[in-house]
Amino acid sequence: MAMSGRYSLIDEPWVLVLTQDGTTDEVSLLDLFRRAPQIREIVGDIPTQGYAVLRVALAVLARSVGGPRTTGDWEHLWDGTAPPMEAIEAYLQEHAERFDLFHPETPFFQVAGLRTARDEVFGLERLIADVPAGHPYFTTRAGRGVQRISAAEAARWLVHVQAFDVSGIKSGAVGDPRVTGGKGYPIGQGFAGHLGGLSVDGGDLWRTLLLNTVPLDHLGLQRDVRDRPAWEAEPSGPAEADDAAARPYGSLDLFTWQSRRVLLHGGPDGVTGVLVANGDKLTPQNRHRQEPMSAWRRSEPQQKKLGLPVVYMPREHVPGRAVWRGLASLLPLVAPRGKADGGQPFVTAAVVEWAAEALEATARVTLRTAGMVYGTQNASVEEVVDDRLVVPVALLSEEHPALAQAAVDAVDASEGAVRAVGFLARNLASAAGAREPKLLDGARDEAQRQAYAVLDGPYRAWLAGLDPSVDPLAQREEWHRQAAALVRRVGAELVESAGPDAWVGREVSIGSGTRHVSTPEADKQFRRAVDQALPTTLTTPEEPAA
Repeated sequence: MAMSGRYSLIDEPWVLVLTQDGTTDEVSLLDLFRRAPQIREIVGDIPTQGYAVLRVALAVLARSVGGPRTTGDWEHLWDGTAPPMEAIEAYLQEHAERFDLFHPETPFFQVAGLRTARDEVFGLERLIADVPAGHPYFTTRAGRGVQRISAAEAARWLVHVQAFDVSGIKSGAVGDPRVTGGKGYPIGQGFAGHLGGLSVDGGDLWRTLLLNTVPLDHLGLQRDVRDRPAWEAEPSGPAEADDAAARPYGSLDLFTWQSRRVLLHGGPDGVTGVLVANGDKLTPQNRHRQEPMSAWRRSEPQQKKLGLPVVYMPREHVPGRAVWRGLASLLPLVAPRGKADGGQPFVTAAVVEWAAEALEATARVTLRTAGMVYGTQNASVEEVVDDRLVVPVALLSEEHPALAQAAVDAVDASEGAVRAVGFLARNLASAAGAREPKLLDGARDEAQRQAYAVLDGPYRAWLAGLDPSVDPLAQREEWHRQAAALVRRVGAELVESAGPDAWVGREVSIGSGTRHVSTPEADKQFRRAVDQALPTTLTTPEEPAA
């Protein structure tokens, strides 16, 4: 038998959380809501797991409170001191059988009786994303750690595999007409794996759940009356769902999308194997009206490929690139959802737009990012992205456009200064005798990495401290002074470490001619470039003539 015994996710502790006193704990779904005001956040074995479990919790909350149907209903929840446990308990009990991890007929997020023609069972590395395929020595899990895991951990990874599983060939399930030669050929990664995952952190889990729950009367999202989470739908079979082509019906459908057909092997005392086959295929193009937890970007290549006038794709996270460097695509005033069909370059996440409407401009919230970066053909995990950024709600509000623009302009100016650091490092390398493009580019890239690292903490602090009652240009000038001092310090260290050959310099080829490059010349050019990128006296742009 694949599984035996019962394990209710409603009552058994399985969700990893960080409490307000800084300790980690495992809680059941019921306790997750009961203790939500005392819980700091949902965490996970890896950051994307926390994001995937948060989406499950959001679906439970939305259905428990009926939407909420209106902004007034949402405000009633926000003004309350605790979650509406009576409604949440009643909802979970109504669907209790579907939350049983080892139910004989409807196991949670699985397919009862799923099998291959050879009745194969595979290792847990197909379930656990932090075990690189073929590279067991690059993981903290070894030996017994992968041979058997607890039911609680298996439940977390089950939610994660539905959301973020890699693409590639899967096991061919008996009863799936897509199977060829015993194999399930690639249908793409799990739906959340397409996203640049984004959530709004309210300081405690209850506030976080509410800030990421957009009322049904909000015009920024489209929800079909048929929208529902997976546990309210007919149980999946081995084949793709009959209505998959007509879906998703809305955000709850997306939060619990069954990208895979899965069956755990084991029971409440531990899980020892798994079968993972293809589930419901879903592509991310133009899902911005249904998916609230990602920013979006307009894609001309996709427009040409699909023959559509406007196509939006999720704005994925870039490994090693701090979230503040992409601030423009997150702010509602720079990337408004209301004009998305008009084709502007970016569309903000609906949860960010909702936070701007729901909260006072004087408040501050944390924007939390989570995402997975895949390798070749999305068939392996390369990196997991996790970042957070504290922002004044005024930045997200329609009432303070100049403040939002100042924050975005400060990023652009900072990037100009960082480029100046890169050019300095490249010129110093040339002056010292380096000729190979790989060496020159390497010197530039390393210097820019150092500059961004130096700017990272100060920019985050400056952004969090922006005050809507203070002149935005004055605040931006203050950042320019800070940033200029920081990048000049990086430049000074590069100059100081340049060898004697660089101080003498040499003639280098530039296009069809040559020019002399030395440390003093490179330093002078660098200082001039920093002054241009980060001017400390700014003026308000003149209004265009009527």
